[in-house]
Amino acid sequence: MPPLFADQYRNKTVLLTGHTGFKGSWLAYWLHQLGATVIGYSLPAPTDPSHWQLLGLPIVGEIGTINDQQRLLSVFAAHQPDIVIHMAAQALVRYSYRNPLETIETNVLGTANVLECTRQTPSVRAVVVVTSDKCYENPEDGRPLTEADRMGGYDPYSMSKGAAELVTNSYRNSFFSLTNYGRTHQTLVASVRAGNVIGGGDWAEDRLIPDLIRGSVSNQRVAIRNPEAVRPWQHVLEPLSGYLVVGQRLLMGDTAAATGWNFGPPPDDILPVRAVVELAKTRWSAIGIDEVTSANNPHEAQLLRLDITKAHQQLGWYPVWDMRTTIERTIDWYKAYYDNEPLRTEADLNAYIQQAQAANLLWTR
Repeated sequence: MPPLFADQYRNKTVLLTGHTGFKGSWLAYWLHQLGATVIGYSLPAPTDPSHWQLLGLPIVGEIGTINDQQRLLSVFAAHQPDIVIHMAAQALVRYSYRNPLETIETNVLGTANVLECTRQTPSVRAVVVVTSDKCYENPEDGRPLTEADRMGGYDPYSMSKGAAELVTNSYRNSFFSLTNYGRTHQTLVASVRAGNVIGGGDWAEDRLIPDLIRGSVSNQRVAIRNPEAVRPWQHVLEPLSGYLVVGQRLLMGDTAAATGWNFGPPPDDILPVRAVVELAKTRWSAIGIDEVTSANNPHEAQLLRLDITKAHQQLGWYPVWDMRTTIERTIDWYKAYYDNEPLRTEADLNAYIQQAQAANLLWTR
């Protein structure tokens, strides 16, 4: 792989929490390709099949809960990471209604544990905390949410992500302040927020694309709860490229990057669920749905949009794939898997990088 992200990850030790999850496994693969020494820390793979297990990466994978601070601290001490990317989370809205305390403990206290371990590990120069586009107090008034909007969240999951942002900001102000950077500490901390991420290798419950794939494979129709819900859909590689840009800037000592960042699609690709399903059906005709609305469904936001102007202007980051390409790549990944063909993870990453290079995006240089 050619040098990317100013070659900042080569020979760096990256502690990646949540490496066995969908997004985490893609990021572990990309970091490995960039020449980083990846140390994963996570619970066992949450699904079967599992993208993480299918990849079979030759990296250190530590198994443990993010809430075991002593276990986590021992991993920090043993590996002395240069950068921490914190992705471990309870990531499902409907699950959070059933298990609110677990969601809060994992997403809020777990984030605090990572930052506290960082505070006790002088080797760490950069921390990227991954939260969610749902961290904001969302008035659903049609206006794209900016990084300056208030943290909030209606449901337990969204609230926990807003709280994780507050924890991150508190640690940044109290222990990793920009005014003392280079004097009393050498660590820069950022948080990153992304929209609804799709791509091959996701088998989580209560997510649109995995549900459609499971239904197709088993010849069953899928119940769609909120067909008009509008979300900022994007391929998993899009936010990951943004996270890596932020990490690169932090490793280079860019204090302006130590803040919160939105990563999402262009406005034309912020689509309702029904439109995403129709695009998926053009690639896999076996997909069938039933639109089922009920007053008993737990509350979920109907409209969610992110403003990504700040990432454009200050990071030079832009999306690479439009929604049609995103859907085609995603569905084709699953079709190849179920046809017993080689995983398309490497092919997708290479295609994404090549298109980003053709667009001369800053992180490709």
